[in-house]
Amino acid sequence: MTEQKIPADVISAENEKRAGALKSDYAALGEKLARNNIDIDAVTKQVAKFFVAVPSWGVGTGGTRFARFPGLGEPRNIFDKLEDCSVINELTRATPTVSLHIPWDKADPMDLKAKGDALGLSFDAMNSNTFSDAPDQAHSYKYGSLSHVDAATRAQAVEHNIECIELGNAIGSKALTVWIGDGSNFPGQSNFTRQFERYLASMADIYKALPDDWRLFSEHKMYEPAFYSTVVQDWGTNFLIAQTLGPKAFCLVDLGHHAPNTNIEMIVARLIQFGKLGGFHFNDSKYGDDDLDAGSVEPYRLFLVFNELVDAEHRGVKGFHPAHMIDQSHNVTDPIESLISSANEIRRAYAQALLVDRVALEGFQSDNDALMATETLKRAYRTDVEAILAEARRRAGGAIDPIATYRASGYRAQVAAERPAVKGGSGGIV
Repeated sequence: MTEQKIPADVISAENEKRAGALKSDYAALGEKLARNNIDIDAVTKQVAKFFVAVPSWGVGTGGTRFARFPGLGEPRNIFDKLEDCSVINELTRATPTVSLHIPWDKADPMDLKAKGDALGLSFDAMNSNTFSDAPDQAHSYKYGSLSHVDAATRAQAVEHNIECIELGNAIGSKALTVWIGDGSNFPGQSNFTRQFERYLASMADIYKALPDDWRLFSEHKMYEPAFYSTVVQDWGTNFLIAQTLGPKAFCLVDLGHHAPNTNIEMIVARLIQFGKLGGFHFNDSKYGDDDLDAGSVEPYRLFLVFNELVDAEHRGVKGFHPAHMIDQSHNVTDPIESLISSANEIRRAYAQALLVDRVALEGFQSDNDALMATETLKRAYRTDVEAILAEARRRAGGAIDPIATYRASGYRAQVAAERPAVKGGSGGIV
């Protein structure tokens, strides 16, 4: 029997308060959509089948390069993290998988699997860490990892990624995400070409260790922690990596890893077109890699990304099954609440994209009718789909209003009493 961290009677009582209003709102929205020949129940069923993974590290309080201010009831280890992740899924019914980060989450695979099973969770892509030093490692990553000038340091980084694959394989994961902080901070510090050659050779060694049914996701980031140059700095370089490595290699798109005003939805379309879109790290940003809650700054951009994804589904693109994961840093909010909010906003963008009149849009595009083409997208985006999201959660046993229900449960106060308080003052993003 699945262990439930939020008592079922709490969810039931909170839902009862809102059931009447939801029924009315759902009926009204259904009537409105029916006028456009859209079956609200069909959309609700599709939304209910859309899931997004939560990051294990996301349930802890993040920080900046200057300071970190811990929150109450912070998870002490991966097993506490999994319990917090299960709360998000119990309330949203949208996040049944968790993405682990090694070595932070390293534990006996049998224990991880048993805990996940008990909580009704399974494991998404594994994430390696060669952007910081572990206490017991022989060689430092201060000047790089997979692209380091020292062969022994590169070998150590490769071995760490292979260890992540082996652990992931034991707990049911099917993908490895590789992000590195390698780059340079001064002109002339690194030879761009030789540095990239070393990176490709290291990635080729990791690729060889992949099981047949696994995928390898490489992730680009234009800057940070290296600010003059970054080894995997943009989607073009990322595409070259995936193309060079082979058919199991794909590009991961983090929405915050681009320059301001970059047309991310077009990047998504290009990667879909050439079969190299591996998946997403969902978040939002104002200036750079802010790692804010999904949909908090640019919800329309999130919708436009999903418009491309639904378009690919509509066209029946062969082999199209991108991975979806949240990747955020929560500095001033309760991490569980932020992840609940993001899961809902990601589903919202998907639901809105499902409402786009594809036939009409294609007709306006063919007629070069720019105004009506963009109005077709806006019409879907302006539709309030909250009743669809809430009904999808309710039918699956989740909460009509998940954040209100989370607060009513007293979970944060409960774990704050059980878990020792963490002192502040430390620096670092995570």
